[in-house]
Amino acid sequence: MRNTFINTLCSLAATHEDVFLLCGDLGYSVLEPFAKAYPDRFLNVGVSEQNMTQVAAGLAREGYNVFTYSIGNFPTLRCMEQIRYDVCYHEASVKVVAVGAGYAYGPQGVSHHTTEDIAMLRAIPNMTVCAPADPIEARAAAEFMVRHRGPGYVRINKSGEPAVHPAGAPLKLTPGEIIPVRAGRGAAVLVTGAMLGSVVNEVRDSGRDYAIYSVPFIGKYSQSAMVALAQSFDTVITVEEHQLNGGFGGSIVEALSDLYCAGGIARMPKVRRIAIPNRFIGVSGSQEYLRAQAQLTLKVLDPQ
Repeated sequence: MRNTFINTLCSLAATHEDVFLLCGDLGYSVLEPFAKAYPDRFLNVGVSEQNMTQVAAGLAREGYNVFTYSIGNFPTLRCMEQIRYDVCYHEASVKVVAVGAGYAYGPQGVSHHTTEDIAMLRAIPNMTVCAPADPIEARAAAEFMVRHRGPGYVRINKSGEPAVHPAGAPLKLTPGEIIPVRAGRGAAVLVTGAMLGSVVNEVRDSGRDYAIYSVPFIGKYSQSAMVALAQSFDTVITVEEHQLNGGFGGSIVEALSDLYCAGGIARMPKVRRIAIPNRFIGVSGSQEYLRAQAQLTLKVLDPQ
């Protein structure tokens, strides 16, 4: 997913001369093609992520569409003040790209576990939050962010995720949409980010009659999509590799509740959230191991 996003960005930069890429002294074996092709639009600012965000805001004021790139927590949690004031307050065209969503850097421990970023960034006005699920969505996310004027956040995995969507089918992402992945009637499972593949496999292998949807953008959901969801299903299940507090699942509860209170839907479906428990999981291990520790599986909903 990481390579697909950067390779797409590199290709698009040929015709979008405003694209500028900054990194915080990493991305080796990934960013070299961009740096070689566009040396005047690439800068390694060093281990200085807060400064990187401020440099990006300055470049955006000069007309560039700037992408900052670093590992998980470093361009996000470390830079929240700069993102809030320098980027979002001024509606600057700065796209924060965080590599290593959730537990992708699991062996490095809690300092590299990216588990609160969605909650923090979706709360800031003017920020568009995107968590692609597979390489197909990663390519579409790059295409969207190159077109989009204003702040953006892209949360991508890095572990060679297989495609979930058909490889030959063009995909254009639109904020607020939910993308059908699998038909079903028992419940609607909404997934954001790289958990999608494992959820599809679990539903298939367990024989559950669940519909599955991918939700690459968090927040500002299409009202018609939410109405259709509430009218078609009594139960909605959300899955994310993020802390329970303030995450994707919470955003779905908010959207449905607001719609219900406004009279847009006659009844509120039951929403069951699968997310990382609201505690630190202070161990190191593979992404799969830490997902298991956090119980990011549909099995947690089964009667005990």
